[in-house]
Amino acid sequence: MSQAFDAVVLLLLIATALSVARAKDLVAATIQFALYSLVLSLVWQYRGAPDVAMTEAAIGAGVTTVLFLITISRTSRSEQR
Repeated sequence: MSQAFDAVVLLLLIATALSVARAKDLVAATIQFALYSLVLSLVWQYRGAPDVAMTEAAIGAGVTTVLFLITISRTSRSEQR
């Protein structure tokens, strides 16, 4: 069970990281980055570091996402070529 969980979570982390890098819409990239942070906090919790997991969830998925969305609202939403 442990190896299967590790494999699924690591594949999900790689998939979300690639989707963030390929996203053209900045709001979609921000939401995907928040998902990446939440999955990473699950990894930290599973590895026995609940303090790091809580920090990752609060800062990575919470505060950073809000700051990114505020910044995007003050600039353009999509990538310029």
